[in-house]
Amino acid sequence: MEDAGKKSREMEELEGKVRELEKIAGTLGDVPDEELAAALAGAVELLGEINAGIEARVEAAGEEAREADSLLSGVDFGPFDEALEDLERRERTPGEPGA
Repeated sequence: MEDAGKKSREMEELEGKVRELEKIAGTLGDVPDEELAAALAGAVELLGEINAGIEARVEAAGEEAREADSLLSGVDFGPFDEALEDLERRERTPGEPGA
């Protein structure tokens, strides 16, 4: 539950930064030339923060995928595969006893 709450907060923060960036973009046409550089610097800073957040989430997802792969590599699916093959064989040959 804590992980879900953390992800929700991170998503809310990201959405807030995107809204702020959209606000800056919407006002760039009205910004006086002498303030344009500062406005663009603010936009670049926000983009950097958004990018860092995305990179962190991608890295976390990669780590979760590696952990899942590690867990699955230790599982023996032999009995499951045999049962599935048996079920498929029964479906292909109706009329056999037990089908």
